[in-house]
Amino acid sequence: MNCTKLELRSYPPFIHDWKTSAKAAWICSATLVPVALWSSVLYGRIAVVTWLTAVAAALVAEAAASALTRRWTLGDGSAVLTGLLIAAAMPPGAPWYVPVASAAFAILIVKAAFGGLGANWMNPALAGVAFAYANWPAHMREYVLPRFVAGVDGVTAATPLTFAKGLAGGLDIKVMDALRGASYPLSAIDGAVTGFLNDSLFSRLSARLPDGYIDLIIGFKPGALGESALLAVALGSIVLVSLRLIKLEIPLAMLAVFGLLARLFGTGLPGEGFLAGDAMFAMSGGSLLLVAFYMAADPVSSPVGRGACLLYGASIGALSFVFRRWGAFTEGVAYAVLVMNVTVPFIEKAATGLRLKRGGVA
Repeated sequence: MNCTKLELRSYPPFIHDWKTSAKAAWICSATLVPVALWSSVLYGRIAVVTWLTAVAAALVAEAAASALTRRWTLGDGSAVLTGLLIAAAMPPGAPWYVPVASAAFAILIVKAAFGGLGANWMNPALAGVAFAYANWPAHMREYVLPRFVAGVDGVTAATPLTFAKGLAGGLDIKVMDALRGASYPLSAIDGAVTGFLNDSLFSRLSARLPDGYIDLIIGFKPGALGESALLAVALGSIVLVSLRLIKLEIPLAMLAVFGLLARLFGTGLPGEGFLAGDAMFAMSGGSLLLVAFYMAADPVSSPVGRGACLLYGASIGALSFVFRRWGAFTEGVAYAVLVMNVTVPFIEKAATGLRLKRGGVA
């Protein structure tokens, strides 16, 4: 019998994909470090403890899962990333057992119980956050002012979104003016920067930038730890998109639909009539940006095809608006993502069927 030796030849350049799951997780974690550092500057020791507690709990839970399954998975970085994302959703000074229980639930129940990394059917970090909201709603809504605003540590206050929801204002009173009229605390930096921009730029355009937006952007407001560093989140999202670690279609569709609906119908805040919603305030006053780039675009629990990603992201944006507008609390974006995680197989199937029909196959 003649044996034929098969030889495969290829020529340079040799192309390979460097994006392993471990590298992607570690890079995502690295982009969250500036968020952790800035929130620690704003809130001090209580923020540091929350970050470290969440990450440590996630690592311990991952080690326990590795011992049970006899597969060493601590080195893939997914546990560290999950812990960081859970901490980012926590209020400063949350009791230690809240991030611990959330991380344990995310790692052991949502991820390990379904087969580990790549087999989870919803985002583990968001599932852990939803678990915390369901079991400790009071702790998850107990926020404090950054010490740069309050002058001292530990002063409790409502987030701008929550505070604005309780205000009554006519259609001629915009939300930021209503907040200022209700003596909502603003930093001296906000006043100085806003005054400078109005004098040097907006006055020439016959416009005025209300007080408060600068505080929203730089984090001088009560909120979750991840809300306090919108600029750092934005820079991190640029890294993720440029390295193609996430699918841009998801956050783009999500933010576009949410912003459009907020502009058209408002989110129930003062001064928001039809076609007069404050989309900038709605998008910068919560965790929408963080969730859009770091959780909704999770490659494991999101669709693959471009059309499916657009539909998935747009649906999350619409649900986030509905939950924000008529829900029991302002941060409904986490539940919007989890609901759409469940529907991913149906979205993929619908998108595949549509492609086949357009191609004439079906």
